[in-house]
Amino acid sequence: SKEGFEKDLDNNVLVPETAYYNIKFYQDEFTVVKANKEAKLYLNEESASNLLAPSTKNVPAGINDQFQIKADITKEDEVKEMFNNITKLDCLVNNAALAIDNNYLDKTAEEFNKVIETNLTGTFLVTKYASKVISEGSIINVSSNNAINDNNPLSMDYDASKAGIISLTHNFAKELAPNIRVNAIAPGWALTKPVKEMDPKFLDEEKNKILLNRIALPEDIAHVIYFLSSEEASYINDEVIRVDGGLK
Repeated sequence: SKEGFEKDLDNNVLVPETAYYNIKFYQDEFTVVKANKEAKLYLNEESASNLLAPSTKNVPAGINDQFQIKADITKEDEVKEMFNNITKLDCLVNNAALAIDNNYLDKTAEEFNKVIETNLTGTFLVTKYASKVISEGSIINVSSNNAINDNNPLSMDYDASKAGIISLTHNFAKELAPNIRVNAIAPGWALTKPVKEMDPKFLDEEKNKILLNRIALPEDIAHVIYFLSSEEASYINDEVIRVDGGLK
């Protein structure tokens, strides 16, 4: 939300997103950050009008420089070009996601591959090139509790991609240590705008599966991402943190 969650941000942060479906941690509903004047916030959006352009959309308090970067994260040449415009990065939040929920008998190979390419291949490519401009810092991958113990047959491609992100997290943590920490979070439901528009009966059923008996606020997820990016988490690496209130 735009109220009630402000954190200090001293670093340059890149948040990949997608034009199809996203949870925008730093730009939209999840959080507003308070940064010092040196911080730069890069928002990768496929729908951006220019390769690299200043952005004034929902600029967090204290950030002097916010940029939109145009790139399709499923295409390696575009990801590579995106990083030609970033010389220094301290934190990467791999947040782009696509979900296409339908019965497996109706799910086409094209749909399945599109989800895998956006969620898994995109995370791999962005991490690959981000690692070249992060001399010391943190990478946070956004997985899902669907990848662990809350599987949904209608989104088996999404679940598989998020399980793959956990595997990428472990592998990159080993590959990029000791200078870059790589962790993942596995959120459950969060009250973003699309979720609020879902059938109330369905949401009540999902809430009843949660030990804390409520669906997460956007800030509940954002706090964990911020913590993992901070010095307070400097000894946390190769970890997957569920942020789902606990499941019954």
